[in-house]
Amino acid sequence: MSRKRRMFDIDMPSMEDIPVGKVPDKVLEKRRGPMAAAISENAEALRGQQSTEDTIRAENDRLAHELVRLRSEGLVTEHVLLADVVTEKLTRDRKDGPDPELDELKDSIREIGLSNPIRLERRADGRYELIQGMRRLSAYRALYQETGNEVYAAIPAGISDGADLNDSYRRMVDENLIRKDISFAEMGALARAFAENPANECPDVDKAVALLFKSASYTKRSYIRSFASLLMMLDKVLMHPNDIPRNVGVELKRKLDADPGLARHVSTSLMNEPDRDGAREVAILRSFLEPTADNPKKVPGASGGKTRRAKTTFQVSGRAGVAKCSASSGRIELRYNLDFTRVNRAKLEQAIASLLDELQEDDDLTHG
Repeated sequence: MSRKRRMFDIDMPSMEDIPVGKVPDKVLEKRRGPMAAAISENAEALRGQQSTEDTIRAENDRLAHELVRLRSEGLVTEHVLLADVVTEKLTRDRKDGPDPELDELKDSIREIGLSNPIRLERRADGRYELIQGMRRLSAYRALYQETGNEVYAAIPAGISDGADLNDSYRRMVDENLIRKDISFAEMGALARAFAENPANECPDVDKAVALLFKSASYTKRSYIRSFASLLMMLDKVLMHPNDIPRNVGVELKRKLDADPGLARHVSTSLMNEPDRDGAREVAILRSFLEPTADNPKKVPGASGGKTRRAKTTFQVSGRAGVAKCSASSGRIELRYNLDFTRVNRAKLEQAIASLLDELQEDDDLTHG
């Protein structure tokens, strides 16, 4: 007797519902137990943490490279011991001697600190060469010596890697050009020293002025060259060159160029008064430019027979700018950025009368 086969109805899924390749996450979720799910979640968290750490590490590397760059350019302020700062590389335009404005700078540092760090360059021996900030360094040294306070034992500084010597000089000079008290004699002396130093490979003073004072105007460079030449002509006899006004130095240099023998007369007059102060030295130099009541003789080497009157020039600051004034015997001239024709006549007359009265009182006191 033959058996009959039974037929079963099997519900087969459609081909579109059968996954190909990766098993869907929903299927895996149904198949894996709690332990597998925890392991998967932990792995996912670790991958996220690793990505965050990689991002932080990349940012730290970027910041580290940026810090190295800023330090190499001297843009990061550090505190450097005064004993580690030397001033050997550059010839300073400010010579040793009393600085009348140093006390003001010291008072400012005491009250608010140093607002502008000095600039240094690293040396191979571990010390630092001063590039900019001689007065600030001098003030810190004076404060530390006077007070013994360790606050002043180290000075804020921007430290850069060693630069080209000419670039270092330019940094020093460009900063000093904005100083109100720097004299043409100081700038001329610096140009001379730069040209005379074989390490700079600079053939003459004119090239030194053009290189060091490139940021200055053409006229100012011309004045600096005049003073450099004047210092060379009277190098042995000038005791107060920084007190020489610009117009006196420039004009005297022209006189010396026109009459080489005049330098001997100027030197003799200066040496005859070895105890002279700055004002007296300038007065002696002026006497060779134009005759005065005390010295009516013709200037040696001067051309023409007409006697020039002594004249004093100066400047006065006002609300509309700087007034340029010149005064001589019986005459005063004032140039100012003001239309005097539009000033009330009574007010102008009163101002002039007040000026004359005050000047007359001073003259009466002097000769009374």
